[in-house]
Amino acid sequence: MQKILIIINDAPYGTEKAYNALRMAMTLQKEHTDEVVVNVFLLADAVTCGLPNQNTPNGFYNIERMLNSVIRNGAEVKSCGGCSKARGIDKLEFISGVKLSNMKEFAQWTVSSDKVLTF
Repeated sequence: MQKILIIINDAPYGTEKAYNALRMAMTLQKEHTDEVVVNVFLLADAVTCGLPNQNTPNGFYNIERMLNSVIRNGAEVKSCGGCSKARGIDKLEFISGVKLSNMKEFAQWTVSSDKVLTF
């Protein structure tokens, strides 16, 4: 079983990096279910991807729904605690399944992964 770590750096909206990262995660989970374990680490402005109650126009992608999907399909999702604190959101409630983390755990995920994708 291959471990793939996906790192997201950008805010959920404004660029399509978070969207494309989660599309990749969802595709890996769907097309390679028995071959891969996908984990997602939210870093820098991407920590806001983990906030609930995102309201997007009909027909527009919704990062909250996409994160919920990858979590339902077995991904662990961690959010940088220092990045969250710097943005004043470390005390807020995150989407169920998104957990605050730290650089030590991020480093461990990195060295234990077979592949690391950065968006």
